[in-house]
Amino acid sequence: MKIIHCVESYYPNVGGMQEVVKQLSERMAKLGHEVIVCTRFHNDRNFTQLNNVYIEAFKIEGNPFASNTAEEKRYESYLINTNADVITFFAAQQWATNLALPILNQIKAKKVSVPTGYSGLYWPEFKQYFEDMKTYIHGYDMNVYLSDDYRDINFARENGVKNLMIIPNGAAEDEFLKEEQINVRKELNLKQDTFLLLHVGSYTGWKGHEELIEIFRKSKLKNAALIMVGNNYEQFFKSMPKYIKRFINWYLIKFSFSKKIFFKHFSREFTVAAYKQANIFIFPSNIECSPIVLFESAAAKLPFLATDVGNSNEIAKWTKGGKILPTYKDSNGFSHVKINEAIKMLNDFYDNENERKAMAEESHNIWKEKYSWEKITLEYEKLYKNLIDK
Repeated sequence: MKIIHCVESYYPNVGGMQEVVKQLSERMAKLGHEVIVCTRFHNDRNFTQLNNVYIEAFKIEGNPFASNTAEEKRYESYLINTNADVITFFAAQQWATNLALPILNQIKAKKVSVPTGYSGLYWPEFKQYFEDMKTYIHGYDMNVYLSDDYRDINFARENGVKNLMIIPNGAAEDEFLKEEQINVRKELNLKQDTFLLLHVGSYTGWKGHEELIEIFRKSKLKNAALIMVGNNYEQFFKSMPKYIKRFINWYLIKFSFSKKIFFKHFSREFTVAAYKQANIFIFPSNIECSPIVLFESAAAKLPFLATDVGNSNEIAKWTKGGKILPTYKDSNGFSHVKINEAIKMLNDFYDNENERKAMAEESHNIWKEKYSWEKITLEYEKLYKNLIDK
C-alpha cells in the first residue's frame, strides 16, 4: 500500500502526536508499505527520508482554514493528485487537517480521520469550526478514536457518524522490553535508595508542572526526587510566577538532603530508563486526548497517578496501572487537580509499596498483550486494507 500520514509537525519536533505518527509510519514501512508523512518544514530537518519513511515538507505557518499561499495550495494539490491508497489526518484544529476539509470530496484516496480529542470543542473561538465539522466529518471513510468515551467520539455519535472505530495509543516493545544502560540515580548524583517521582510532558503550561511542584512540596515524601522531563523548560521557567521561582531556589537549598527537583529535556534513552527506574509516575495535566505517557508507564512497570484528563480514567481501567487524582473541570474543558486531596493520595500511594508492585506487574502484562505499538500498527494496517478492498 501507499500510505500518507498528515500531521502538523514531525521529527525532529517531539511531542505526543509526533510520536504516534512516527511509531505508526516507521512500523508500516517495516511491514513493506510505502509511507509518506506530510508535515511542516523544519530548519533542522536536513533529510527527506527517515527510517524508510519519506517526508514531504510544506512551509505553512499557523493553522489556516483556506489556501491563501502558494505552499497551502501546493499541499491541497498534493492531496488531490496523489496516487496514494490511504491518507490519514492526525489531529483536528491544525493546518494539515484544516486545509483538507473543504477538498475531502476531491481526494481520491481513502480518507481516515484521527481527531485526537477536539481540545477546542468548548472554546468560543472554535464554535464555527465545530459547526462546520458536523458536515465535514461525514467526508471521511473512517474516523478513528482513541477512547470509547471522550468529547471527539461523543461528538461523532451525536452527529450520526456510523463509520467509526476505536484504536488506542500504546508504547513500544523495542524500547521498554530491552535492558536500559543508564543508571538514572547515578546520573543525577542521587543515592540508590532515593524515591523517584517522574513526570513526562512538554512545558506548555498545560501539563500540570506548577501543580506538581506544589503537591511534591507539601507531600510527606523523604529522600525523594522529582524528575520532570520535557521540551521548552527554559521558556517555562522564565514564565513561572516569581513565587514559584523563589520557592524552587529556596527548596533545592533547604531540602537538598531530603527532596530534589530536576527539570530539563533529557534524552529519550534517559527518559525510558527513568520510566523503568522510578517509583511513581505522576501526571496532573490540564488537557490531553489519550496520554501516551500512561501507556509507557504500564510498559515500564511504573504505577501512575493522573488527573481525570482525556481518557486517563479509561486507561487506568484498561491497563489497571494507576489511579485517578481528584479533579475538577472548568467551562473550557480543562482539568485541574485538587491539590490537597492529591497530596493525601500521593502520601497513601507512597506508603503502600505492595499495592504499587502488584499494580505494576499486572499493568505490564496487560500492556504486552494489548497496547504495544507493534500490535496497534497491525490494527491500522488491517483498517487500511479493509478500506481499500471495499
